[in-house]
Amino acid sequence: MFYRPPPLQAMHNIADFEAAARRRLPRGLFEYIARGAEDDLAVRANRDAFEDIRFRPRVLADVSRRRLDARVLDRQFALPLGVAPTGPPSFLWYQGELALARAASRMAIPMILSSASAMSMDTVMRSGGEGAKWFQLYMSGDRALSLALVDKANRVGFDALVFTVDSIVSPNREFAARSGYTVPPKINPRIAVEALASPRWLAGTIGRYVLEGGLPAMVDYPLPDPRDPLKHGIPPKDDSISWETLRTIRKAWPRKLIVKGILDPRDAMACADAGADAIIVSNHGGLVLDGAMATIDALPAIAESVGERIEIYLDGGIRRGSDVIKAVALGAKAVFLGRALLFGLAAFGEAGVVRALELLRAEMDRTLASLGCSAVGELTRDHVVLPGDRYAQRS
Repeated sequence: MFYRPPPLQAMHNIADFEAAARRRLPRGLFEYIARGAEDDLAVRANRDAFEDIRFRPRVLADVSRRRLDARVLDRQFALPLGVAPTGPPSFLWYQGELALARAASRMAIPMILSSASAMSMDTVMRSGGEGAKWFQLYMSGDRALSLALVDKANRVGFDALVFTVDSIVSPNREFAARSGYTVPPKINPRIAVEALASPRWLAGTIGRYVLEGGLPAMVDYPLPDPRDPLKHGIPPKDDSISWETLRTIRKAWPRKLIVKGILDPRDAMACADAGADAIIVSNHGGLVLDGAMATIDALPAIAESVGERIEIYLDGGIRRGSDVIKAVALGAKAVFLGRALLFGLAAFGEAGVVRALELLRAEMDRTLASLGCSAVGELTRDHVVLPGDRYAQRS
């Protein structure tokens, strides 16, 4: 029996979207977005760490007038949220990057476009709505071509550059090696059977691309090209990047610069010293280094070390609006969402992303009120209780 999707209004939380995405997508593709590297230890750690944090509410505070807006990189946004850069949106939904960008624009939050996007920078800037758009940079083995992307992002008009520093080698994703699943996909018997068992995805996403002439592929990121001898030897990652690389990018990029992939306070301080405007505390969603510490565990020490020198954001493990509140209370100015929005995208497209963000907004609002706060700027370390100070008394 073919899968009949539930109505959008039947989605009440991110877990509902995850279940709907699991049913619509081929198994290999769902695992590609839901799982991490090796034993999924870092993926689980991100989630477990949020669940281990408790709240300490204050009462009788008159929270009848609440606001959730946040100021990020000198710009006011409706929520302390953003869309994280992810690789496979256009394989989950037809022109998925545009759907994410338009949803972010509708919700008045920033969207980070991955350099591994299947849609060009120009297209997303031109057709992705009027919202703030940032460009995420991976440094490939061709340094000149990678730096050319920085120049192009500037010319196209991106508001900020997000330099990702925690993915310098190809990850060990054993489940994908077993299934043979890659992005873009290479057809094998197992993938073909899974695709035929997912007719709505096959017709609504892949079928539309086939009618247009073929599957999407990375259009901006410099990869090896077997047809071009000069590009055939380009490694997809660059394990030689250093602090000098960051300083080079700082000189080349005239707007706001964010460094993504920080877990150590010493690296956060060094980013500030190198002229970065912000960092994203991130373990790459558990996709690279299995066993890496949870991002919310890393956040307090980083926030204490850098103070007001540099803005701090966070990603990894967000499933509830209350998770966002915890992150802000511990020092994050904003939180970026990856899988949570990919599940909404895979199940319902742009409408699913908007619905997911609306649900998170409502959860944030309820949590803020219950804590006795009228604005996210009122949140402090005193509103949360970490496992290590579960029974500590705070004034």
